Amino acid sequence: MPPRPAPHQPRKTPRQQRAWQTRRRILDAAARVFAEYGHAAGTTDRIAAEARLSVGSLYQYFPNKDSILLTLALEHVDETAQAVRVSLAGLPDGPVPVDRWLPAVVGACAELHTRDPRLHRVLFEESPRPPDLLARFHEAEREAAAAVESLLRRDPDLTPADPERSARVVVAVVESLVHRFVAQQPDRISEPELTGEIVAVVTGYLGRATVS
Repeated sequence: MPPRPAPHQPRKTPRQQRAWQTRRRILDAAARVFAEYGHAAGTTDRIAAEARLSVGSLYQYFPNKDSILLTLALEHVDETAQAVRVSLAGLPDGPVPVDRWLPAVVGACAELHTRDPRLHRVLFEESPRPPDLLARFHEAEREAAAAVESLLRRDPDLTPADPERSARVVVAVVESLVHRFVAQQPDRISEPELTGEIVAVVTGYLGRATVS
């Protein structure tokens, strides 16, 4: 007997264009509903109505609202990972000063997270975090840390005692500060201000982590 899917897993994998479009309609509608009503009041009835579908049609794709939230959260993690890749694309293979790549990385993350702060808060503050979401999140963190470590090792002005550890700290600090400000104080700081503050914090840390 095949194993039963986890209750938060999507129920149906679309195979045709029309099915993919319907799935996208559900996800886009859910994003609007969760942003307006939050996790508790963001019901499947409201999502179906926003998508102009019957609840039965919605359940063909997702067994419950948490499976929709999981899909949206996974998409957000993937978007963030891609934003980091794009911000680092085109850098030369040789030494790259920190003031060239760090603001680009932080700015990309801050812009993405501040695009819809209410939805971001629902996805990562109010909703469950199943193992597959945590696994994807940690995978994205490792990928970003590896890229930062490579940049640290190539910068002659930065000689951290442990580049791997310093890279992990940089990624953790950026992610944590962006998330905290967006989740708790989205209206009190703009994206450029947030980027500038985080760059200052990380630059100060890297200076202290450098072996003279």
